[in-house]
Amino acid sequence: MKKLELIYEGKAKRVYRTEDEDFYVMEFKDDATAFNGQKRGTIKGKGELNTKISAVFFEILEENGVKTHFERLLSDREMLVKAVKILPLEVIVRNLAAGSMAKRLGLQEGTKLKSPVLEFCYKSDELGDPMINAYHALAMDLATKEEIAFIEETSFKVNEILSQFLIKKNIILVDFKLEFGRFKGEILVADEISPDTCRFWDAKTMEKLDKDRFRRDLGNVEEAYKEILSRIKS
Repeated sequence: MKKLELIYEGKAKRVYRTEDEDFYVMEFKDDATAFNGQKRGTIKGKGELNTKISAVFFEILEENGVKTHFERLLSDREMLVKAVKILPLEVIVRNLAAGSMAKRLGLQEGTKLKSPVLEFCYKSDELGDPMINAYHALAMDLATKEEIAFIEETSFKVNEILSQFLIKKNIILVDFKLEFGRFKGEILVADEISPDTCRFWDAKTMEKLDKDRFRRDLGNVEEAYKEILSRIKS
C-alpha cells in the first residue's frame, strides 16, 4: 500500500493517506511524552516495539470478536489501518489503583479494585484531556447514547480478554487507555495498545513494565518494552 501525504502527527504517531480512501498508514515514533506533554524525551526503538506489541493485541482482540482498525503490518514501524474517524473520547479501564486515580482518591498504588472502573476523558490537548462522564459526552455530542453503551461494553470485553491473556504471561493489566473510531457505520477499537497506553506489572515482582518507567525516571525503559513484546509473543 503506497503511503501518500501526512494527514496527522501526534505525540507518538504519524498518519498518512494511501491511494485507497478506506485505509491509512500509521507510523510509530520513538518520541515520548508524559504529563500532558510537559515531559518530553526519546525511547530508543519504542516505535518498532509499540508497532509489534499493538499488532499482537489487535490480533488477539479480533480473534475474540472485537473489531479493530488494524489490517496488517507493513514494516517494523508501520501498520495499515482502516481510515476511522477518531471519536474525541478516551476510555480508561482500571483494575488496580495507580497513577492519577490513586492520587485523586487517596488510594495506595496497587490497591485491587472490587470491580473494574471505566472513566471517560475528553480528547483535548489544550485542556489537558479532562475527565468527563457519559452525560458530558452526550451533551457535547461526542458520541450517541448507543455508541457510548457499545464503547462501555466493548471496553470491558477488551479488559477481560487482555487480562486473561496477560496473566498467563505473568503480567498484570493494571489499567489501559482505549480510543475508538467510526468506520462505515461501525465503531472500532483504534489507535494503539502498548506500554505507552497501558500499565503492565510483573505478576510476581510488581515491577513496572510500561511508560511509568519514563514518567518516573526509573530507568530501563527500553528493556521493559522489549520484555513485554518478548512475553506476549512467547
